[in-house]
Formats: sequence, structure tokens, C-alpha cells
Amino acid sequence: MGVSSAVGTAPRVPPRSAGLPAAYGGVRAPRQSLSEQGTGWIAAHGGAGTTTLTRLLGGIDLGCRWPDAALGEPATVMLVARTNAEGMGAAGRALNALREGRHPAGMRLVGLVLVADAPGRLPLPLARRIRVLRSIAPVHRVPWMPSWRLGVRPERVPKELFGLADAVGASRERPGSKG
Repeated sequence: MGVSSAVGTAPRVPPRSAGLPAAYGGVRAPRQSLSEQGTGWIAAHGGAGTTTLTRLLGGIDLGCRWPDAALGEPATVMLVARTNAEGMGAAGRALNALREGRHPAGMRLVGLVLVADAPGRLPLPLARRIRVLRSIAPVHRVPWMPSWRLGVRPERVPKELFGLADAVGASRERPGSKG
């Protein structure tokens, strides 16, 4: 996580300071710590569901990277992955990086969100993998939602989203409601 292996991607370079105080149009000094406001959603892999969760519960979609203090991004984060083998393997690697301390200072993982990759029960090897991941971090499961596949807001929000909303301190209103 955090390192792009895609060809043609440029490294992120912080903007240069103009050397003037901010009051005179200069650039403010970058923040040195993560924000205590909001929740960041970190994708363990592409297509994990962070954009959908951000839209439904608020917060910041961080994509496949750690939060950046210089951008004022949240210290409180949720790791998100799909329930297929690749997704759970990516979640395991991200949790291992956290265990090894390869994350920004002050970052706090609230839990791991596993978004169903298909309808129905998980095959036994994947269910066993969830038990292992649950021993490392709190796990929140989000069921298969056919309407999300079509980009349509569901008529009935799954009850699991209410527990997830509580975990990240989102509004007590119906997740995903306009208001």
C-alpha cells in the first residue's frame, strides 16, 4: 500500500513554498500531524468499495494509500476490502504493514470493512480467512447489494451499515440519506 507500481504514475511532490507568510499570499507550512476530524476510508485494493462507503457514510476516500498529514487527512481510518481471496489477501498485507509500523504517525485503525463480492455464503476457506482477520482487527461485514452494482441507491439500507456508521461516528440518520 502507498507505493504505486503502475507505469507512468508520477510521485507526489509537495508544493514549493513561495517564501512569503500566508497573509501575503505565500503557502502555509504543511501540517505535521493527521487531523482528528472525520474518517478516512483506505482501499486494500482497487474496487474495494471506499467510494460507495464515503458516499453513504461520509469521510474521505483515500484510495489505496495512507492518510497524508500535509493534506490534513483524518487520523481515524477504516480499511476496506472485498470478500474474495484477492481482497482478503490485500487486507492481510495492509494489516501486516500496520503491525510493522509502516503507516503515518498518529494513524488509528478503527476496523476492517469486508464488502461482499457476490451474493450468498462464502466458501469455507474464505470464511476461515475472515476469522483470522477478525483476530487482528474488528471486522464489519457489508452484504451483497445488487443495486450498488448498477450505481443505484438501494430502497432498503442494509442493517450492517448502521453498525458501521456507529463505528466511524457517522450521523445517526439513515446511512446514505440526503439531509
